[in-house]
Amino acid sequence: MAFAAERENKPASLRPSSVVEGVYDGIYHRLMSLEIAPGARIPIDVLARELGVSQTPVREALSRLEREGLVRKEHLIGYSAAPQWTRKQFEDLYVFRLLLEPEAARLAVHNMSAEALALLENSAADMGHGAAPVDRNTRYSRFARADAHFHDDIMKIAGNEVIRSTLFNQHVHLHIFRLMFHTRVTQEALEEHERLLAAFRAGDPDAAFKAMHEHIERSRDRLLSAFE
Repeated sequence: MAFAAERENKPASLRPSSVVEGVYDGIYHRLMSLEIAPGARIPIDVLARELGVSQTPVREALSRLEREGLVRKEHLIGYSAAPQWTRKQFEDLYVFRLLLEPEAARLAVHNMSAEALALLENSAADMGHGAAPVDRNTRYSRFARADAHFHDDIMKIAGNEVIRSTLFNQHVHLHIFRLMFHTRVTQEALEEHERLLAAFRAGDPDAAFKAMHEHIERSRDRLLSAFE
């Protein structure tokens, strides 16, 4: 396997972190594409054999994914993929987002510097034009991660750590992208991000509030079909 080959080619000082990162990426992509189904058990020994590594990096990767809310660990049972959100959880989460994120976008305009704007521009460009992975599953799951970073960068610029930490701890974007594996989700999100960036470039707090509000509403409407 690729992970095993990478382990052999890296200097000894780099092996542990590189192996864990590779294992983490492999499991993350499987979870996001639903190759590992929501609620399914995740046997550590089986994953270790499939990935060509020992059980230690698999445990470390699963522990990280547990902190992100993508897997769960139960005493005497072990790890399993987190269940999908219910429609009620989904709707409650979007009410929550609409209360916080548009205001954070407004605050970000007031704190926007040339460096901060360049950071957001680069983040958006990476989502739309980054190096294409070899398969659709990886491309989609990487977009989900990049989308989470883009929104978190806006929260950082806004400067309200209460809003940021509250949203960050929900791991919103990883869970919503697990709901629907579809390229329309990514393309429309890119277009909405561009409208948001236009408001930041113009230094218009009201336009930023409106653009973020519309982005979240449209995201909700796109994903509602996952419950039908």
